[in-house]
Amino acid sequence: MPKIILIEPKAPDLHIYSQFKLPRLGPVILGTLMKKLGWEVQVVFEELQKMDFEAAYAADLVGISTITSTAPRAYAMADKIKQEGVPVIMGGPHVTFLPEEALQHADFVIRGEGENALMAFIDAWEGDRDFSQVPGLSYQIGDKSIHNRREPGLCNLDDLPYPDYSLLPQEKRSHHFHKTIPVQTSRGCPFQCTFCSVTALFGRKYRFRSTQNIIDELRLYNSRLNHIFFYDDNFAANRTRLKDLLSTMVQEGFKFTWSAQARIDIAQDLDLLRLMKQSGCQIVYIGLESVNPSSLEAMKKKQSLNDMATALKIMRRHGIRVHGMFVYGFDEDDWPTIQKTVRFAKKFRLSSTQFLILTPLPGSEFYRRITSENRILFKDWALYDAHHVVFRPARLSLRALQRAQIFSHNKFYSRLHDTKRALRLQWLELGISHYARHLNKMWKKKNRAFLKVINLLTAHRNNCILIDFRQEAEKD
Repeated sequence: MPKIILIEPKAPDLHIYSQFKLPRLGPVILGTLMKKLGWEVQVVFEELQKMDFEAAYAADLVGISTITSTAPRAYAMADKIKQEGVPVIMGGPHVTFLPEEALQHADFVIRGEGENALMAFIDAWEGDRDFSQVPGLSYQIGDKSIHNRREPGLCNLDDLPYPDYSLLPQEKRSHHFHKTIPVQTSRGCPFQCTFCSVTALFGRKYRFRSTQNIIDELRLYNSRLNHIFFYDDNFAANRTRLKDLLSTMVQEGFKFTWSAQARIDIAQDLDLLRLMKQSGCQIVYIGLESVNPSSLEAMKKKQSLNDMATALKIMRRHGIRVHGMFVYGFDEDDWPTIQKTVRFAKKFRLSSTQFLILTPLPGSEFYRRITSENRILFKDWALYDAHHVVFRPARLSLRALQRAQIFSHNKFYSRLHDTKRALRLQWLELGISHYARHLNKMWKKKNRAFLKVINLLTAHRNNCILIDFRQEAEKD
């Protein structure tokens, strides 16, 4: 029986979800498909288990999925495994947009959605090894790189199997993973925010699974013990289908609590909000992005400050917690923007927040623009996690933009603000606040060298590009 190992590399640094270790669904779904083909499958989620390279050396094929911040780790693993003569195939958003870079480390790259492409690849692998008809596949023949045409995304998501989580070592699961089940019900997003690469990966056409298909999957889990995290990039992009799903969840008598990512426009539909609460919605993660109207317009967010304020009031009245996500570093941002953002988050009593640093992710419109303007400072992909400044901002110094994140978390998760949370009996929010303060402290400690270089570059007004920050730190 042939064997494949599918790997999701570990994140290089601490981040807001460091304590909540959930696997991305790509490797698990692909592993489920491979298992159905009769292959022996192992899925490695490196956040929870140590990579066993000896097992990888004994495999017939190794697949590695990577986002931008995990690319250096993914490439190092690929190099090590290839040296032992084991073929490596890579996929994920980062290599989708930079396949030539990935081919310096891997034998094959799948660009875009991987399910149909991997099945076609395996057919060729087990047959005549002619890969010319594998959609979205990149590979090399001699010194020439071949990039097969990508096909549109899957039309019928019901064709996908339910993820087989038994492929992940059960004894290695975190307590959070035991309780929380990731479920994806849709792909694609009809919006085109300039800093996002989702539409370039999955397209603007919003595709979703049928209600019955989702309900059948949910029946596999214990609704009294499990929390469902809907992995969709925009869970409420089609409100009609979402109402149908939530109504059916209620009719089924499910006792799940659940959370999802959505836009503030869900507050325009009060019936939807009531259904969300009735069906077990615990918290929604909303990209508020900015309180600067000019920044919102520049990023093509298609929402106003008034929209945000009104929506947050309505959702609080309906008992729905909001995790607000803000991004700093747009060309229109200055230090008053940072201060106004923190005041906004506190005024509207968000349950929790993320204050992120704008990051030029490959595949996004912002990445193309910032690269063409020679404003990239660091090309170490491990820094591309929305917690490190990697480009020259327009109106903020490097130090100010980096400081903005630390400043904002300190202000929002202050001990004084905790007193108010305690008086409101907001015990979950209080726990998150303690965790956030600890994370902030540990992040600063771990990133001393990086912060040192940021201060040096700010002081010297260094406009050089493609800086190796580790070398710069050693020079000083």
